[in-house]
Amino acid sequence: MRDDPRLRGRPLAVGGDPGKRGVISTCNYEARAYGVHSAMASAYAKRLCPDLLIVPGRMSVYREVSAAIQAIFADYTDLIQPLSLDEAYLDVTASEACRGSATLIAKEIRQRVQATQGITVSAGVAPNKFLAKIASDWNKPDGLKVILPHEVEAFVHDLPVTKLHGVGKVTAERLKRVGVDVCSELLPWRKQDLAREFGSFGERLWQLARGIDDRPVVVESKRQSVSVEHTYEHDLPDLVACLAALPPLLDKLAERLGRLDSVYRVSKPFIKLKFHDFTQTTLEQAGAPVTPEGYAELCTQAYARGGRAVRLIGVGVRLDNAHSPMGEQLALF
Repeated sequence: MRDDPRLRGRPLAVGGDPGKRGVISTCNYEARAYGVHSAMASAYAKRLCPDLLIVPGRMSVYREVSAAIQAIFADYTDLIQPLSLDEAYLDVTASEACRGSATLIAKEIRQRVQATQGITVSAGVAPNKFLAKIASDWNKPDGLKVILPHEVEAFVHDLPVTKLHGVGKVTAERLKRVGVDVCSELLPWRKQDLAREFGSFGERLWQLARGIDDRPVVVESKRQSVSVEHTYEHDLPDLVACLAALPPLLDKLAERLGRLDSVYRVSKPFIKLKFHDFTQTTLEQAGAPVTPEGYAELCTQAYARGGRAVRLIGVGVRLDNAHSPMGEQLALF
């Protein structure tokens, strides 16, 4: 839309070909009004919005713009934690820019991005990451939401639990069954009772319901995995077809691993299968060989869990830090 004004005002999405099982990566607000959203099948999106124009992604352009925006961030703080190409946490606690005002910093960053890149960004200003993330989504598009320290309790009080990081559809349904729809309804719960009901996530729920989030902004992020996946235009009918589809995926995976920094070490291989009915399974195994034969065995075991036509295969490896003091697993003999 920025680069071609003719596209403004009409339903628009970035994604794959509807005729080849493409998926929507993102879309504008005109498309969202029809119910279109990211991760939706392009063919289904076209059924919801017949006038939807789907254009291919331009990753090189996105990376260029992302780098320019990150450079603007760096003028205000060195404590930057990127989450994706278009999102990041900034810790400006010690920043002297804009008289030390986080709100003024957010305003200035938004103005500079608009002036230099021709796009709008939304920002959230809050005492911690949990609240800043929620605030950044509050007034989209092109919005700014500020939550001051003394406003935290009142803000969280009526916040729907579905807004809490980590509360997905299943957890939200469990919370609803015990009478919890908003954060204030979690306050009477003791921490140990939440832990008993929701396991390890219970303690996190107790904290979030009170606006507590002590996670720091992490500047250096460690990569957890490398993977390659492909959605097939026609379902792979059986295990034999799945095994035959592995070699080109493994070639791409080897290419990506070859570009990996030496600080990483392969921990264990994994494979993901998505069946024709969109159910999926992921199988990983520590100690399994990272070889074509090893992946063939993982594929065989994973396929046995579904035993039906496959629409997507993913292959990858989990990573460890090669310089970790934990050392390595030695052979038994």
